[in-house]
Amino acid sequence: MKGRVTSGFERLLARARGLVAAGRAEEAKSAYLEALRQDPASGPALGELAALAYENDNRAAARTLYKQMVQSHPKNATGWINLGTILFEDGELFAARSALEAALRIDDTSLEAHRSLAQVLAALDETEEAEAHWRLSFPGQGIAEQRYRGKEPGTRVLILASVKGGNIPAKHIFDGRTYKATVLYVEYYKPALPLPRHDLVFNVIGDADLCRDALVIAGRIAVRSDAPLINPPAEVLKTGRVENAARMSGLAFIRAPRVELMRKEDLKDLRFPLLLRAPGFHTGQHFVKVEQQEEVAAACAGLPGDEVLAIEYLDARGADGNARKYRVMFIGGALYPLHLAVSSDWKVHYFTADMGIEEAHRREEQRFLDDMGQALGPKAMDALARVAAELGLDYGGIDFAVGPDDALLFFEANATMVIVPPPADAKWDYRRAAIARALDAARELPRAKISAVSSLAMCG
Repeated sequence: MKGRVTSGFERLLARARGLVAAGRAEEAKSAYLEALRQDPASGPALGELAALAYENDNRAAARTLYKQMVQSHPKNATGWINLGTILFEDGELFAARSALEAALRIDDTSLEAHRSLAQVLAALDETEEAEAHWRLSFPGQGIAEQRYRGKEPGTRVLILASVKGGNIPAKHIFDGRTYKATVLYVEYYKPALPLPRHDLVFNVIGDADLCRDALVIAGRIAVRSDAPLINPPAEVLKTGRVENAARMSGLAFIRAPRVELMRKEDLKDLRFPLLLRAPGFHTGQHFVKVEQQEEVAAACAGLPGDEVLAIEYLDARGADGNARKYRVMFIGGALYPLHLAVSSDWKVHYFTADMGIEEAHRREEQRFLDDMGQALGPKAMDALARVAAELGLDYGGIDFAVGPDDALLFFEANATMVIVPPPADAKWDYRRAAIARALDAARELPRAKISAVSSLAMCG
């Protein structure tokens, strides 16, 4: 009996792996679940099903499976690494640190564990310890090869990234069945060593305020390659908040705020209300609104660093008193509406807005996603085209509102804009088609870039 169960389990596992390789995710999931019914503690089945869930954006299932894996196999370093990675991505920094430290207690030679722990420690502002783990993770050139599950030879992509963060999440763009991706962390670039073989270079460093030095290095790397390049570092360098506000303010139908980088002690004789923001942070982190001079000192005390961005407040409230923030992606020269967030708070982010509880807000967003031009009007659409042309990025986006005169209120535009698939709940079904179009365009971008350069070479 035991032999027959083992044989059946192995057949199911082999079938599941074949279905994954063929891109038949739902059938593979069923095969893995059947295998786990026969052997609930199987490390390979748990780990592979978790990886499948993660790759298909079922993060909750992936977390649960990785937790089951480390409970069943506490001496398996890979399980702890994968659990730590997903905890880090979900913002649970201390839990991620514990998981990755557990992995290193099992295998202190794991380059992946050192690299992942370095990212967590950097996010916790433990700079020196993070630096030590970064060094241990790169015995040679600062590269990390991504898992490839496709047929050889595959399209080889060299991804330029920064250890500081500020990188475009590329998971949805480079699937492991089409692209053989190698990440080069530019701070650990060694000019004496050859670059990994590649057919395309994608600079995912997107935050010009946080990663200015890294972008300069990325530019030096990019000129060493003859391959097509997505998001030239020189163009990304121009997208810092101060520089962007200045250059966008000269475009028609756009109102951009005055933005100035200032030392905290120099914040005097200002116009209020005013927004203060620590450079290099996103998603509303270290970002406050002050109404009068007397509030400045207390606001600065809660912001890291010696300098802050002083940003003119643009009132994005509509007639109903709610603030609005639109996001549009610029991908391969085309515009893709991504979301509209409506909030009673001045600080508008989709994940904290009132979209989940207000059906009227979802209907308004649906009108924007279904017909962006009709929802925004000709002035704002003209302004969006001007911003896209001014940015000069292959992949980027803009956050903005529309003023009472139908002009565009500019918040930010850069390469760090993230395309996040909506949750499984049916109330978000109206968003799926628009987001799928943006994701499809992002996935097509590498192929289109390679094809365009190849065509030019043939014509030449």
